[in-house]
Amino acid sequence: MASTKTSSAASGNSKVSKSNATVRNSKTARVKPGATEAGTKKVFVLDTSVILYDHSAVQNFMEHDVAIPITVLEELDNFKKGNDIKNFEAREFIRYIDKLSAEHKLQEWLPLNGKNKGAFKVLMNEATSMDATTIFGDKNDHRILNSALTLKQEMPGSKIVLVTKDINLRLKARALNLTAEDYETGKIQDVAGLYSGNDTVEDVPAPVISELYEKGVCDPEKVLQAVPKDNHFFILKSFKSSSLAFYNAAEKQLERVDKPTAFGVKPRNAEQTFALHALLNPEIKLVSVQGVAGTGKTLLALASAIEQRREYKQIYLARPVVPLSNKDIGYLPGDIKSKLNPYMEPLWDNLKYIQNQFAETSKEFQKIRDMVDLEKLVITPLAYIRGRSLSNIYFIVDEAQNLTPHEVKTIISRAGENTKIVFTGDVHQIDTPYLDSQSNGLSYLIDRAKDHPLYAHITLLKGERSELANLANELL
Repeated sequence: MASTKTSSAASGNSKVSKSNATVRNSKTARVKPGATEAGTKKVFVLDTSVILYDHSAVQNFMEHDVAIPITVLEELDNFKKGNDIKNFEAREFIRYIDKLSAEHKLQEWLPLNGKNKGAFKVLMNEATSMDATTIFGDKNDHRILNSALTLKQEMPGSKIVLVTKDINLRLKARALNLTAEDYETGKIQDVAGLYSGNDTVEDVPAPVISELYEKGVCDPEKVLQAVPKDNHFFILKSFKSSSLAFYNAAEKQLERVDKPTAFGVKPRNAEQTFALHALLNPEIKLVSVQGVAGTGKTLLALASAIEQRREYKQIYLARPVVPLSNKDIGYLPGDIKSKLNPYMEPLWDNLKYIQNQFAETSKEFQKIRDMVDLEKLVITPLAYIRGRSLSNIYFIVDEAQNLTPHEVKTIISRAGENTKIVFTGDVHQIDTPYLDSQSNGLSYLIDRAKDHPLYAHITLLKGERSELANLANELL
């Protein structure tokens, strides 16, 4: 049996903490927090960043109690208008709290919906003996700290934990001897072991590789020690020869992978070959391509889409708008198109690269121009796509590492008949303040969707943009 170099998958979706359930007398009566049978009762205080990341966060703390400072409600009021996902999260949370408190006061502990859930309240008191606004300055973050510190004084028998996606706020809390944690639900624990989508198999018997070249398929038991994940790719090596292969989940067999070409774009390494194979495969409806800058993620996805233009009504290439220095696009001059052009320029660069492979007088060059003019190919901010029904569309989402898990789920849930969705990005290049390599939507998708027959993933390792770009990725 051949030996395999495997890539371990990360285990995610952990909760912040667990302990034995507290028995409550009624689902509608007020609940007084107390000690659990296992020991100290925990009360989690959530800040605004957690709610904007996941509006259902209050439901994810098992039997423990959850509270939010009144300042959080004030901040959410500023986020409720708009079309971004943070605006949706704010509105959904406000509706949930409104329904939860329909017959009760928010200053009282209200039972959360669900079996063995804790209680919820809004913290009104900020009169703590250790005033964070005096120490750090008068701002909302420090009022949130005061609410948590006040609760700690009021409930000396309980462990008060501030939960926030803001690293600096966690550090300030700890400086005040207040326990602070990140929101862990949906977070991937082992990014280094994130599913790569392919393996190298050494010492493959030469007759097996010959069979792959002759028949195009072979029994995976001749090569692998265990059943591989659906749509997994392999580099098979024997003493004198090698072959690229793909595990067809429907046929339960290994298939040889040839080097395809997509509208003039040819793969330059094995991983790019695997990516093109998945992108051009009509049976695979969901693809993710992960890799550092210059590995060809967006270029391969766009070229594959144009190659299959006759199979889809439209091609959408979208990306989230993440302004520099986290400033709103309103700080830029001009109309909305002028404001957004700087963020869409990398996508246009890839399109121009594909187009410039052909002479200006060629039909291929003109075809791309016509697709843009007739809006057969549309490059647009991701916010302009939300809420639309994605039927008969090849949909590419670039820079997907800047999305939350909920955003990724929302996009995929919009898919209609004959739609293919492709996510590209680099999980180590996060541009938003409250996401990291463990909590972003691309990492979450790769970890949760692996081994599904409709999904394929590949991690691109080698930069192909230029030797200078490779120097930056490797040495700087």
